[in-house]
Amino acid sequence: MPVLTQLRLDHANMARMLHVLQLKHKTLAAGERPNFQLVREVVDYILDYMEGFTLPLERLFSERLAELDPGSRPMTERLAADYQALKVQLGRLSSDIDMILMDAVIPMDRFADDLKAYLDAHRAYLRDERELLFPMIREHFNEQDLDRLAQALPEGAAAELERLQEAYPELYAELRETPEPA
Repeated sequence: MPVLTQLRLDHANMARMLHVLQLKHKTLAAGERPNFQLVREVVDYILDYMEGFTLPLERLFSERLAELDPGSRPMTERLAADYQALKVQLGRLSSDIDMILMDAVIPMDRFADDLKAYLDAHRAYLRDERELLFPMIREHFNEQDLDRLAQALPEGAAAELERLQEAYPELYAELRETPEPA
């Protein structure tokens, strides 16, 4: 099932993004100032990814899964609500980063707490997708469903990495240097 393989790859890439943010959180927790421009790039990238890829694909998955298994609706609705909450959290972090980069006074302990809460919530969301959604997809989707969903997936990791390198050069450099999270 190439679609599930692509989704697992996307999860691994998102885990790496979250790992970069985790490293910056550790810097903050140690009382040091992280590279906020890099944090800005990670947050922008995740927001772009959510809007341009995840939300449309999530709707497609949820609609088709509800057709095949109406009992899945509460789970997909909860995942959708959780994802919307992640987007709100990330939007708030983005606004705070803007303020920090403009040298406004933002309490760093509050920012660090908000960043940690976001990281925990996003990791929990990824875990729920792996443990709840992916098994349902394997169980209910046929090859036609998967082919249709494959059309909605990004062209591939190479194209995405190229876009990432061009749009977010500091982030790309950091990802190349950061080991994969366990």
